[in-house]
Amino acid sequence: MRKPIIAGNWKMNKTVKKAVEFVKEMVETMNDCPDMEIVVFPPFTALHAVANVVRDTNILFGAQNMYYESAGAYTGEISPLMLADIGVHFVILGHSERREILGETNEIINLKMKAALNYRMKPILCVGEKLEEREKGKAEDVIHSQLVRNLQDISKDEMARTVIAYEPLWAIGTGKTASPEDANKMHAFIRGTIISLYDKRVASMVRIQYGGSVRPDNIGILMAQPEIDGALVGGASLDVESFVKIARYTL
Repeated sequence: MRKPIIAGNWKMNKTVKKAVEFVKEMVETMNDCPDMEIVVFPPFTALHAVANVVRDTNILFGAQNMYYESAGAYTGEISPLMLADIGVHFVILGHSERREILGETNEIINLKMKAALNYRMKPILCVGEKLEEREKGKAEDVIHSQLVRNLQDISKDEMARTVIAYEPLWAIGTGKTASPEDANKMHAFIRGTIISLYDKRVASMVRIQYGGSVRPDNIGILMAQPEIDGALVGGASLDVESFVKIARYTL
């Protein structure tokens, strides 16, 4: 049985003070959800402060990105060594905003995947298609290509530690959400692709999240789908009451 994972990606939001206030309230209100993993992804400036608050609680934390080298002359970048040093559990890689706005290639994402896994962090690998790609019937081709290239030379054991987040670009921050049936169908396609790249045992262990305008009013029906193992939440994770409602969808 795959353990559900609800993650809040704060993107470029929250000062250190606001981040600490948020996770303190989360710790107080979410101490009775042992059957799922709850992860917050603060901006880099707040990571260490958040780590201190959530240590020894059931709230995990992660980074929104990282570079693939451990150290060196890479001005402005954050290395996997630095993240591992403060106990980061997860790192988001391949988010569409980094692919589309910042020009990250599949090859770069693959290097980051290897680096994160080498430092024992769990990657959340984001994949997703644009609206025009879906309308042209190319959504599965796009997702398949991203998975094959992003997972190149990733071992079976490493894949079993990886989380996949399906985030259709047309649903991110737009208020639009893939229908639960469509989302489940794409999740099943992703799992089938993992079977073809690895095997059924590995695919059965990989958790696949849905991301794209996830809200308290739609999380329940999304999580009721058999192939959806969690949610990567954007805007709705910035408000603690909203995020708590999403994380407590079964209660």
